[in-house]
Amino acid sequence: MPAAPRRTPGVGCLPRIRIALATALLMASIAAAQTPAPVQPAEPLLLAEVIQSVVSRYPPLLAALIEQDVAAGRLRQAEGAFDLSLNGNVSGAPSGYYDGRTSSLVVEQALQGWGARVFGGYRLSSGFLPNYNLNRTPSDGQIVAGIRLNLLRDGSIDRARAGQTQARINEAAVDPQITRARLDFVRAATVAYFQWVAAGLRLNAAEALLRVANERDVAIDTLVRKGSLAPIVRTDNERLVISRRLALTQAQRRFEAHAIELSLFLRDRDDKPVLASRSRLPAAFPPADAHEGLRPDADEAQALRRRPELKTLALNIERLEVEHRLARADTLPSLDLTLEARQSPGGQRLPDIEPTEMRAGVELRVPLQRREATGRMLAVDAQIRQARRDEQFARERVVAEIRDTFSALTAAAAQLGQSRRNVELAEVLEEAERLRFRQGATDLLALQIREQATFDARLVELDTYLEYTRALAGYRAAVAAEPPS
Repeated sequence: MPAAPRRTPGVGCLPRIRIALATALLMASIAAAQTPAPVQPAEPLLLAEVIQSVVSRYPPLLAALIEQDVAAGRLRQAEGAFDLSLNGNVSGAPSGYYDGRTSSLVVEQALQGWGARVFGGYRLSSGFLPNYNLNRTPSDGQIVAGIRLNLLRDGSIDRARAGQTQARINEAAVDPQITRARLDFVRAATVAYFQWVAAGLRLNAAEALLRVANERDVAIDTLVRKGSLAPIVRTDNERLVISRRLALTQAQRRFEAHAIELSLFLRDRDDKPVLASRSRLPAAFPPADAHEGLRPDADEAQALRRRPELKTLALNIERLEVEHRLARADTLPSLDLTLEARQSPGGQRLPDIEPTEMRAGVELRVPLQRREATGRMLAVDAQIRQARRDEQFARERVVAEIRDTFSALTAAAAQLGQSRRNVELAEVLEEAERLRFRQGATDLLALQIREQATFDARLVELDTYLEYTRALAGYRAAVAAEPPS
């Protein structure tokens, strides 16, 4: 017998087809709802763990901490100008009328005040020396002790003391540099963490959207095999499945990229990067209520005291002021005073040398033009004025940064509420469209559009959450707040 011709569903059959399709989809959604939900990870990765890893194991921050050792070494190097020194001297006349020889061993110590240097030691001469030779001693030698003072130039300050003071300032300037690095690294780690969270939640949403399309595809395939639906309907849904798979692949790549970026901040006990797995993904963003207790006016005053850039600029001005004091002191004439006592311990004496002698000397040197010192003083004075301008602008910039980040934070908080409402409305419309589809009052395309609109609304909400956390991290860095615990 010839095969019966295949019947094509007529127009009157369309409501029944839609009802059958809706029933199949409803059964598939019920079965999906009864599927056990995945077990939540026991220990989700929280921001506090990332921050703790940054402050304790982040290599650039550890490298910044080493700068403290560098500054301490340079301070010790500057203090070397005041080290105790041992000076020995031997001289003689190999030929000539006077064949005397002299030797000395003197310990010398530089002091902090008035460029003073104290010295003490022993001198001994032998042979034939003229009476006017100041190094001539009795045969048993002499004990010498004395002090040299700089009464004008190099008195209140000299290059050695200026270098030591500036080295101490440089050592103190390391702490603000470390604080600045820590603020920047904590801010970057916070942003990287929430980007990872947002990418993971986006991946979850993309999987859920694809799951709906796959379940619908099974139901449509069943109806097509039964002849209740035209094959073109399954072709349309298959196209939708492929497009959502592409979106899922992109979401997967984004999540992996942010996990890799986060691994630079998240480290194990061996300081090795840790790639955060999806099992540690939090179920949602933390509550967006951190902005409610903030007081920008009070935080501005606190930031002007705590911001490390301002401390660095203040220390730089202090360092320049030391250089200015040194340049001004170098314009003075040199007036050096030397006091020396000599004691002959032995019983043998020379007729022109007393057992105890005191000597004093004054030396005056007057620079006539002083162009080097005055030019240096003028240059440093200009640098100080420049640094004060920079400091004032830096203070204004801190205030502007706090106001800007707080404005961004409040705007993000307002947008977050709107984006939540947008998701709620999209879900209501999607559910209404699904109900109409079950009743045969609409088609599959309209339902797909509503599903995509809900998905897009969820992505906008995630982006708004991410913008909120980024603004909060910027505000905390602007006010130099302590890392969140």
